[in-house]
Amino acid sequence: MNWLQRGIKKYNPAVKKEYLLLPAGLVWMGVGLMLCYMAFRWLQSATHPVVLAAAGIVAGTLISLFGFRKIARHNIERIEALPGNRCFFSFMTVKSYLLVLVMMSFGIALRHSSLPKEFLAVIYISIGFALALSSISYFKSYRPLIK
Repeated sequence: MNWLQRGIKKYNPAVKKEYLLLPAGLVWMGVGLMLCYMAFRWLQSATHPVVLAAAGIVAGTLISLFGFRKIARHNIERIEALPGNRCFFSFMTVKSYLLVLVMMSFGIALRHSSLPKEFLAVIYISIGFALALSSISYFKSYRPLIK
């Protein structure tokens, strides 16, 4: 083992693979709640905030049921198949980290665009609610592991 491999191994924040389910769920929940919070702040000055919020929640439920839950299930299965202890940050793949960067950039660009905040609020609620709702899958998979 060379000096680089020893250094990486020494400073690797390794945890039991089962514990990767908790940070994954917390990230999905946290980002989802943050997006919803931003959206609801934008809706405070909207003409029909309840209608717009309801549209976002309905869309978010559908996105969760037909998209994000499948992604969460796939991630849970991937984590459960990992051998031994893993780096704390391996709750997501490198590809997923890159996708998050693209999505964050897209969200920032949308926020700074000329699109009305009421329109963006519906999108943010949809994605945020779907993430928060789908994060429950991670917590359900983690719960039986608590001893």
